[in-house]
Amino acid sequence: MAKELLSLDNGTICSSWNYSDTRLATGSIDGTLSIFDLRDSTSSTSNSLRSTFKTKVHEGNIVKIVWLLPEYGDAVACISADGIVSLLEEIVEDSKPLQWKLCKTFGSSASKVLDVQFGISLSRLKMVAAYSDGHVRVFELLDPLELTNWQLQAEFQNVIESVSSFGKALSLSASISLNPQKGGSQESSFLVGFNSNTPELNSSKVWEFDQAHQRWLPVAELALSEDKGDQVYAVAWAPNIGSYALHRL
Repeated sequence: MAKELLSLDNGTICSSWNYSDTRLATGSIDGTLSIFDLRDSTSSTSNSLRSTFKTKVHEGNIVKIVWLLPEYGDAVACISADGIVSLLEEIVEDSKPLQWKLCKTFGSSASKVLDVQFGISLSRLKMVAAYSDGHVRVFELLDPLELTNWQLQAEFQNVIESVSSFGKALSLSASISLNPQKGGSQESSFLVGFNSNTPELNSSKVWEFDQAHQRWLPVAELALSEDKGDQVYAVAWAPNIGSYALHRL
């Protein structure tokens, strides 16, 4: 029989478990980030969640929360409805209460962030971000102990032909999924699709890093010729076999 772990506040519109399923982060329509921890197994109320932190991150809605990989501590990326990504990290100082601090922000009103995902390649943490103008940007963390220090590694549009020309793109949403079968000593590959007004951007494409030429290349397009303009709403890699799935209109 299912057991209720937590009753969320009114206005909560997104949530995300960490990699060990012991912490829950939620975002609300007023821009509040809340962190909940599972109670200690010795507690009389074990298997329930308790609130451990709450802070105002954005003025508008938090529409998505993504946890960073556990190797880099407890940290989350909060995506707001206005396209700003706020990266927050848990700070523990001696006997002081648990605190989360803002490390970095990405995005602007001119180019909104629609989705982000994190992965490790060549032993460095990468953040792949999809923007409302149809661009994909790959950021690299320069110091594993400093989540404030990111460098733009690459920027490109989600098109097969780099010479493709079209009007100003406007994307309402995007979805990114990193290949879980690669990482560590190898360059990661990822899958991305857009829901935009530009057919060339929409089709889901797999991107891999070409080490010889130091650039990202599209190695597969997941669409039939008659379907390439269809909007894509969600993509995902299968966790164990490295294949992928997508949901489009």
